[in-house]
Order: sequence, then C-alpha cells, then structure tokens
Amino acid sequence: MISKLKTKYTSLPVQVRASLWFLICNFMQKAVSVISTPIFTRLLSTEQYGEYNVFQSWMGIITVIVTLNLFYGVFMQGLVKFEEDAKIYASSLQGLTLTMCTAWTIIYFIFHDFFNDLFGLTTLQMTFMLLIIWTTSVFQFWSAEQRVNNKYRLLVALTMLVMTAQPALGVVLVQLAEPAAKATARILGILIVNLAAYTWCFFVQMKRGKVFYSKKYWLYALKFNLPLIPHYLSQTVLYSSDRIMIARFIGEDAAGIYSLAYSVAALMTMFNTALNQTLGPWVYRKIKERRAQDIAKVEYTSLLIIAAANLLLILLAPEAIALFAPPEYSAAKWVVPPVALGMYFMFMYDMFAAFQFYFEKTWFIMSASVIGAALNVVLNYIFISPDWLNLGYVAAGYTTLICYILYALGHYVCMRMVCRKHLDGVRVYNLKVLLGISVAVVAAGLLLSTTYELPVLRFSMVGVLAVLLIIFRKKVITTGKKLLSLRKENNK
Repeated sequence: MISKLKTKYTSLPVQVRASLWFLICNFMQKAVSVISTPIFTRLLSTEQYGEYNVFQSWMGIITVIVTLNLFYGVFMQGLVKFEEDAKIYASSLQGLTLTMCTAWTIIYFIFHDFFNDLFGLTTLQMTFMLLIIWTTSVFQFWSAEQRVNNKYRLLVALTMLVMTAQPALGVVLVQLAEPAAKATARILGILIVNLAAYTWCFFVQMKRGKVFYSKKYWLYALKFNLPLIPHYLSQTVLYSSDRIMIARFIGEDAAGIYSLAYSVAALMTMFNTALNQTLGPWVYRKIKERRAQDIAKVEYTSLLIIAAANLLLILLAPEAIALFAPPEYSAAKWVVPPVALGMYFMFMYDMFAAFQFYFEKTWFIMSASVIGAALNVVLNYIFISPDWLNLGYVAAGYTTLICYILYALGHYVCMRMVCRKHLDGVRVYNLKVLLGISVAVVAAGLLLSTTYELPVLRFSMVGVLAVLLIIFRKKVITTGKKLLSLRKENNK
C-alpha cells in the first residue's frame, strides 16, 4: 500500500507536488499557531497577552510602511516578467528593502521618544520589531523565488523548523523572564529564530544576483507597488486597528481577551485559504476563457461551506475559548460571533476581488480597501472611546463585522464595473442569492450567540448537525471530490 502511494506520488508532475506541499505547509503553520495559543494564554496574563498582540498589530502596519510589501505581487510578477534577469531582480529588491529598513531604523532612533509614545512600545521592542520586519522580508523574497521555480523541499523544511522553533523558544524565554518583560521575551524568541533561520537567504540571493542597486528594477518595483500601499495598509488597519484602539482606550487586558477571540475565530482563515488556493487559478482561467458564467455555482457551494464552518465555530465558541485559555479569558466568547462572521465576508471579498486583480484595476481595489479601513477606525472610535459611546471591547467585534460587510459590498460594486467594461456586462453572481445566503448566515450566527448560557440547547444543536451530516454524507463527499478535481485541473 505504502509503495503504491509512493509510486503514485513520484509520478505526479513537480507542479502538483509543490502545490501539495505548499498547502500542507500552510495548514501546519496555522495548526502550530493554534496549538501554541493555549500554552501562551496560560503563561501570559491577559494584560501581557494583550501587549504582545498589540505589538503584532503595530508590526503588521509598520511592515507595509517600511518595506512597501515589495515581496508580494510585484516580486512574483517580476520574477516571471524579467525571467532572464531573475537573479539580478531578486538581489536588487533585497538591496532596496535593506536600504528602506536601514533608513527607517535611523529615523526611528532619531525620534525614538515620539515613536515609542505613538505606538505604546519600548525602545527594545521597537528595535526587535524592525529586525523582525527585515528578516521576514528576506525570507519572503527567497520563498517567492522557490515557489516560482517549484523548489519546495528546502522551503518546506525551513518553514517547519521555524514554525516549531519560534513557540518552543518563546515558551522557554517567557518562563525565564520577569513578569514585566514576558511579552518582550515572547518577541525575542521570534527574533532569535528569524535571525538564525532567515539571514542566510539574503546572502544567497545577493551572491547569485551580485547587484545591490539597479535603477531599472528599483524604479519598476516602486512605481508598481506605491499605488498599492493604501490597499495593503488598509487591509492591515482593517485587521489590526481594533486591538490597538482597545489597548489605548480600555486597556491591554481587554486587548488580550479580544485578541484571543480573534485568534480563535481566525481559525476560519485556514478554510478560506485552502478554498481560495483551490479556486483562485480556476477562476482566473474561467475569466481568461470568457466563461465567467461558470463561476457562480462553484463559488456558491464554497460560500455555503465557509458559512457552515463559521456557524459551527460560533456554536462551540464557549468550549473553544475554554480549550484555548484559562477562565479569565472566558468573556472572549462574546467576541467570536461577529469576528467569525467577518471571516465569512472576507471570503466573499475574495470572490469579487479576483476580477479586479485579473484586469489590474488596482485603483478599484485601493478605493474599496481605504474606505473600509477608514470606516473601521471611525466606528471603533465612536463605539469604544470613553469620549463617545464607550460600549466596551465586544462592540469592536461588531464594528469590524460591519466594515467587513461594507468591504465585501464595495468590492462587489467594483467587480460589476469591471465586468461591464471587460466582460460585456456579464452578471457573474446573482445579488439576491448572495444577499439571501448572507442574511441567513448573519441571523443564524447572532441567534446562536444567544444560546451560550444554555449548554443543553447548544449541544442538542450539535447533535442535530451531526445527524444531518451523516444523512447527507454522500452529498458532502461528492462536493469535496468536485473541489479536489478543480485543484487537479489547476495543476495540468
């Protein structure tokens, strides 16, 4: 049996094997994050856990500013577009990123008191952050090159090593640290592993390309990515601003409780990512073939799968929170429903954004993203600021849900504009179907949250769902096979 599976595996094209391992790697990263969360919530107080998550939130925002996210689309595109100069392109962008990181580090140390007060972080934490940003960027460049060339073995091995070493070292350092320095110790664990595992990637790409500065490629990358910075920054702000504002207005202990709920609800991103990796290339192919009308049926099915997964998480939120953290985090269960529903609308956003990315309508993408992020900051200020309604950190979950809904709606409007111009006005999705599914999902999610103090009723619902799953198992298996067939089709 094992020999047959090995033979079948080795007979697969390298693209298929690479895709499989990248999927496994992504899932394992999420899994390790899930497994380590209960450990750190028990080693850190709610305040310390909040301090660490606020650091992570700020790092997401500052990364966009410091690196311009050059390791994203512009790098992947450039490796293909400038295939003959790929090594030079890679080394020059490594050079550009190091230059920007160095410049921002100098600026920080000149005005460190101002930045420390702005971000609510210490000089040591900010120094660690800038080094983590650079080392992570170095790895992202190298990783992208490996993916383009379907070289998965070393990439997977390195990723597995880092994702286990970071939490392991973090646990040791947190236990050794004084109470006031435990969050910083957690950060230091990430930095040490990054420096040891990623720094060599910079020297490898520099040795291959031998070009630190290239006017042609520096200007190309900057011109391509600068217009996208509002989009990248808005996505990060939409994801992170609530934790930062909760810490500022309510306290880091509240931010810690909220962050745990966000981490639990964000488990749904594993489903989102897996489905998007399967559907993305297939959707692009259908757009290219001008057969966009074939997309809706498959996407509706995927949307229902995401909806079911999110509703199940909402139903079991109290148990999930109890599993992930000690009793002092129990109030986080009330934040799970709106954040989980937000993950549903983020999947819907991807359904619409694919058309904008395919036809390179970056202005549309940027506009919808900026509006969504700005609205999130404004609503958070109104609902959780002591100067306004002061409704507490749970309200931030619902303001984020509202923004995710409007974010998806904005990208739907942009998709319709793109389809009118480039696809002869074809209506890819039926708006009534999307609204019907979404209204039902939101209503069900909010209704399920009212059962948290009624465990008998909730577990009865779980039993009913289990029975339904058994009854309709053939339908579920058939649907799974159809989605897997799309992944195979993508790799032909």
